[in-house]
Amino acid sequence: MTQHETNSPSSASPQAAFASVGRSSYPGIVVLFTAVLMISNICATKGIAFFGDMEFSLGPLQILPIITDGGFFLFPLAYILGDVLSEVYGFAATRRAVLYGFGAVALSALAFWVAQSLPAAEFYPNQESFEAVLGVVPRMLLAGLAGYLVGQLLNSYVLVRIKERTQEKHLWARLIGSTVVGEFADTLVFCSIAAGAIGISTWDDFANFVVVGFVWKTLIEVVLLPVTYRVIAYVKKHEPTYAPVSDAA
Repeated sequence: MTQHETNSPSSASPQAAFASVGRSSYPGIVVLFTAVLMISNICATKGIAFFGDMEFSLGPLQILPIITDGGFFLFPLAYILGDVLSEVYGFAATRRAVLYGFGAVALSALAFWVAQSLPAAEFYPNQESFEAVLGVVPRMLLAGLAGYLVGQLLNSYVLVRIKERTQEKHLWARLIGSTVVGEFADTLVFCSIAAGAIGISTWDDFANFVVVGFVWKTLIEVVLLPVTYRVIAYVKKHEPTYAPVSDAA
Protein backbone atom coordinates (compact mmCIF):
# COMPACT_ATOMS: atom_id res chain seq x y z
CA MET A 1 0.00 0.00 0.00
CA THR A 2 1.39 3.41 -0.93
CA GLN A 3 1.74 6.37 1.42
CA HIS A 4 -1.04 8.18 -0.45
CA GLU A 5 -3.41 5.26 0.07
CA THR A 6 -2.53 5.03 3.74
CA ASN A 7 -3.50 8.66 4.34
CA SER A 8 -6.60 8.57 2.15
CA PRO A 9 -9.77 7.29 3.88
CA SER A 10 -11.54 7.24 0.51
CA SER A 11 -9.30 4.38 -0.68
CA ALA A 12 -10.96 2.07 1.86
CA SER A 13 -14.45 3.38 1.07
CA PRO A 14 -14.62 4.21 -2.65
CA GLN A 15 -18.27 5.29 -2.50
CA ALA A 16 -17.69 7.99 0.12
CA ALA A 17 -15.65 11.19 -0.15
CA PHE A 18 -13.64 12.63 2.71
CA ALA A 19 -11.52 15.76 3.08
CA SER A 20 -7.98 15.30 4.31
CA VAL A 21 -6.98 16.99 7.56
CA GLY A 22 -3.92 19.18 7.17
CA ARG A 23 -0.94 19.31 9.49
CA SER A 24 -1.66 22.90 10.56
CA SER A 25 -1.85 23.67 14.28
CA TYR A 26 -4.58 26.25 13.66
CA PRO A 27 -7.62 24.02 14.43
CA GLY A 28 -6.14 22.83 17.71
CA ILE A 29 -5.31 26.36 18.85
CA VAL A 30 -8.82 27.55 17.95
CA VAL A 31 -10.36 24.69 19.95
CA LEU A 32 -8.20 25.54 22.98
CA PHE A 33 -8.93 29.26 22.53
CA THR A 34 -12.69 28.61 22.51
CA ALA A 35 -12.50 26.23 25.47
CA VAL A 36 -10.60 28.81 27.53
CA LEU A 37 -13.29 31.42 26.84
CA MET A 38 -16.13 29.11 27.85
CA ILE A 39 -14.43 27.79 30.99
CA SER A 40 -13.26 31.24 32.14
CA ASN A 41 -16.78 32.63 31.78
CA ILE A 42 -18.09 29.90 34.08
CA CYS A 43 -15.25 30.41 36.58
CA ALA A 44 -15.96 34.16 36.54
CA THR A 45 -19.26 33.62 38.35
CA LYS A 46 -17.28 33.29 41.61
CA GLY A 47 -16.06 36.49 43.25
CA ILE A 48 -12.50 36.40 44.61
CA ALA A 49 -10.90 38.61 47.27
CA PHE A 50 -7.14 38.53 47.87
CA PHE A 51 -5.89 40.06 51.15
CA GLY A 52 -9.49 40.53 52.25
CA ASP A 53 -8.47 41.61 55.76
CA MET A 54 -6.23 44.42 54.49
CA GLU A 55 -7.04 47.88 53.15
CA PHE A 56 -4.73 50.03 51.06
CA SER A 57 -5.59 52.82 48.64
CA LEU A 58 -3.53 54.98 46.32
CA GLY A 59 -5.54 58.13 45.80
CA PRO A 60 -8.98 57.09 44.56
CA LEU A 61 -7.73 53.61 43.65
CA GLN A 62 -8.28 50.72 46.02
CA ILE A 63 -5.20 48.48 45.84
CA LEU A 64 -6.08 46.09 48.65
CA PRO A 65 -8.09 44.00 48.99
CA ILE A 66 -7.78 42.82 45.38
CA ILE A 67 -11.28 42.05 44.15
CA THR A 68 -11.58 39.96 41.03
CA ASP A 69 -13.41 36.91 39.71
CA GLY A 70 -12.65 33.22 39.44
CA GLY A 71 -11.68 33.50 35.81
CA PHE A 72 -8.84 35.97 36.39
CA PHE A 73 -6.10 33.35 36.02
CA LEU A 74 -7.55 31.79 32.89
CA PHE A 75 -8.95 34.61 30.78
CA PRO A 76 -5.52 36.15 29.99
CA LEU A 77 -4.67 32.82 28.35
CA ALA A 78 -7.26 33.67 25.70
CA TYR A 79 -5.25 36.79 24.86
CA ILE A 80 -2.02 34.79 24.76
CA LEU A 81 -3.61 32.32 22.34
CA GLY A 82 -4.97 35.28 20.38
CA ASP A 83 -1.41 36.61 20.14
CA VAL A 84 -0.20 33.25 18.85
CA LEU A 85 -2.95 33.14 16.23
CA SER A 86 -2.29 36.72 15.12
CA GLU A 87 1.49 36.31 14.98
CA VAL A 88 1.45 33.05 13.04
CA TYR A 89 -1.76 33.09 11.00
CA GLY A 90 -2.63 36.78 10.58
CA PHE A 91 -5.67 38.97 11.23
CA ALA A 92 -8.22 37.22 9.01
CA ALA A 93 -7.60 33.81 10.58
CA THR A 94 -7.64 35.29 14.09
CA ARG A 95 -10.87 37.17 13.38
CA ARG A 96 -12.44 33.87 12.34
CA ALA A 97 -11.28 32.26 15.61
CA VAL A 98 -12.64 35.20 17.63
CA LEU A 99 -16.03 34.83 15.96
CA TYR A 100 -15.98 31.08 16.64
CA GLY A 101 -15.31 31.84 20.31
CA PHE A 102 -18.05 34.47 20.36
CA GLY A 103 -20.53 31.98 18.94
CA ALA A 104 -19.49 29.25 21.39
CA VAL A 105 -19.89 31.50 24.43
CA ALA A 106 -23.25 32.79 23.19
CA LEU A 107 -24.43 29.22 22.54
CA SER A 108 -23.33 28.07 25.99
CA ALA A 109 -25.17 30.99 27.59
CA LEU A 110 -28.32 30.10 25.64
CA ALA A 111 -27.99 26.46 26.69
CA PHE A 112 -27.57 27.43 30.37
CA TRP A 113 -30.62 29.71 30.17
CA VAL A 114 -32.75 26.97 28.62
CA ALA A 115 -31.54 24.41 31.18
CA GLN A 116 -32.28 26.67 34.16
CA SER A 117 -35.72 27.53 32.75
CA LEU A 118 -36.79 23.91 32.42
CA PRO A 119 -38.80 22.53 35.37
CA ALA A 120 -36.62 20.77 37.92
CA ALA A 121 -37.40 17.18 38.85
CA GLU A 122 -38.62 16.51 42.39
CA PHE A 123 -35.47 14.54 43.17
CA TYR A 124 -33.19 17.39 42.00
CA PRO A 125 -32.43 19.71 44.97
CA ASN A 126 -29.86 21.97 43.31
CA GLN A 127 -31.95 24.30 41.15
CA GLU A 128 -30.97 27.41 43.09
CA SER A 129 -27.29 26.45 43.04
CA PHE A 130 -27.48 25.77 39.31
CA GLU A 131 -28.99 29.21 38.70
CA ALA A 132 -26.45 30.89 40.99
CA VAL A 133 -23.46 29.44 39.12
CA LEU A 134 -24.68 29.08 35.55
CA GLY A 135 -27.64 31.44 35.46
CA VAL A 136 -27.50 34.01 32.68
CA VAL A 137 -27.56 37.69 33.64
CA PRO A 138 -28.30 39.40 30.30
CA ARG A 139 -26.38 42.57 31.09
CA MET A 140 -23.30 40.68 32.29
CA LEU A 141 -23.43 38.41 29.25
CA LEU A 142 -23.64 41.42 26.95
CA ALA A 143 -20.74 43.06 28.79
CA GLY A 144 -18.57 39.97 28.52
CA LEU A 145 -19.30 39.31 24.85
CA ALA A 146 -18.90 42.96 23.82
CA GLY A 147 -15.65 43.40 25.74
CA TYR A 148 -14.25 40.16 24.39
CA LEU A 149 -15.16 40.94 20.78
CA VAL A 150 -13.77 44.49 20.79
CA GLY A 151 -10.68 43.62 22.81
CA GLN A 152 -9.67 40.53 20.86
CA LEU A 153 -10.16 42.14 17.46
CA LEU A 154 -8.16 45.22 18.47
CA ASN A 155 -5.47 43.02 20.02
CA SER A 156 -5.07 41.11 16.77
CA TYR A 157 -5.28 44.20 14.55
CA VAL A 158 -2.57 46.07 16.47
CA LEU A 159 -0.24 43.06 16.60
CA VAL A 160 -0.54 42.42 12.86
CA ARG A 161 -0.05 46.10 11.98
CA ILE A 162 3.10 46.29 14.10
CA LYS A 163 4.38 43.06 12.53
CA GLU A 164 3.93 44.52 9.05
CA ARG A 165 6.50 47.15 10.03
CA THR A 166 8.85 45.04 12.15
CA GLN A 167 8.45 41.64 10.39
CA GLU A 168 10.14 39.03 12.61
CA LYS A 169 11.90 41.58 14.84
CA HIS A 170 10.75 43.06 18.15
CA LEU A 171 8.17 40.42 19.03
CA TRP A 172 8.03 41.84 22.56
CA ALA A 173 6.88 45.23 21.21
CA ARG A 174 3.90 43.84 19.32
CA LEU A 175 2.93 41.46 22.13
CA ILE A 176 2.96 44.18 24.76
CA GLY A 177 1.55 46.88 22.47
CA SER A 178 -1.36 44.74 21.33
CA THR A 179 -2.04 43.59 24.89
CA VAL A 180 -2.21 47.15 26.22
CA VAL A 181 -4.66 48.23 23.51
CA GLY A 182 -6.76 45.06 23.54
CA GLU A 183 -6.97 44.64 27.32
CA PHE A 184 -7.79 48.31 27.87
CA ALA A 185 -10.59 48.23 25.30
CA ASP A 186 -11.89 44.93 26.68
CA THR A 187 -11.86 46.19 30.27
CA LEU A 188 -13.38 49.58 29.43
CA VAL A 189 -16.22 48.11 27.36
CA PHE A 190 -16.95 45.38 29.91
CA CYS A 191 -16.89 47.71 32.91
CA SER A 192 -19.00 50.36 31.16
CA ILE A 193 -21.79 47.85 30.55
CA ALA A 194 -21.44 45.73 33.71
CA ALA A 195 -20.88 48.49 36.30
CA GLY A 196 -24.55 49.14 37.00
CA ALA A 197 -25.33 45.44 37.22
CA ILE A 198 -22.85 44.89 40.05
CA GLY A 199 -23.72 48.03 42.02
CA ILE A 200 -21.04 50.51 40.90
CA SER A 201 -22.61 53.96 40.91
CA THR A 202 -19.80 56.52 41.38
CA TRP A 203 -17.05 57.66 39.01
CA ASP A 204 -14.37 56.84 41.61
CA ASP A 205 -15.58 53.24 41.91
CA PHE A 206 -15.86 52.97 38.14
CA ALA A 207 -12.30 54.28 37.62
CA ASN A 208 -11.04 51.82 40.22
CA PHE A 209 -12.92 48.98 38.51
CA VAL A 210 -11.38 49.81 35.12
CA VAL A 211 -7.81 50.65 36.16
CA VAL A 212 -7.28 47.77 38.58
CA GLY A 213 -8.80 45.26 36.17
CA PHE A 214 -6.73 46.53 33.25
CA VAL A 215 -3.44 46.67 35.16
CA TRP A 216 -3.98 43.25 36.73
CA LYS A 217 -4.75 41.46 33.44
CA THR A 218 -1.97 43.26 31.57
CA LEU A 219 0.63 42.42 34.21
CA ILE A 220 -0.29 38.74 34.03
CA GLU A 221 0.31 38.73 30.29
CA VAL A 222 3.61 40.58 30.66
CA VAL A 223 4.77 38.07 33.28
CA LEU A 224 3.83 35.25 30.91
CA LEU A 225 5.72 36.74 27.94
CA PRO A 226 8.44 34.03 28.10
CA VAL A 227 5.73 31.38 27.78
CA THR A 228 4.13 33.22 24.85
CA TYR A 229 7.54 33.50 23.16
CA ARG A 230 8.13 29.75 23.42
CA VAL A 231 4.65 28.83 22.20
CA ILE A 232 4.94 31.14 19.19
CA ALA A 233 8.40 29.77 18.35
CA TYR A 234 7.12 26.19 18.60
CA VAL A 235 4.09 26.82 16.39
CA LYS A 236 6.16 28.67 13.78
CA LYS A 237 8.70 25.84 13.69
CA HIS A 238 6.06 23.13 13.27
CA GLU A 239 3.74 25.05 10.93
CA PRO A 240 4.69 23.84 7.43
CA THR A 241 3.08 26.83 5.70
CA TYR A 242 4.77 29.53 7.78
CA ALA A 243 7.37 31.43 5.74
CA PRO A 244 8.86 34.56 7.31
CA VAL A 245 9.14 37.46 4.85
CA SER A 246 12.72 38.14 5.86
CA ASP A 247 13.71 34.55 5.07
CA ALA A 248 11.79 34.40 1.81
CA ALA A 249 13.27 37.64 0.46
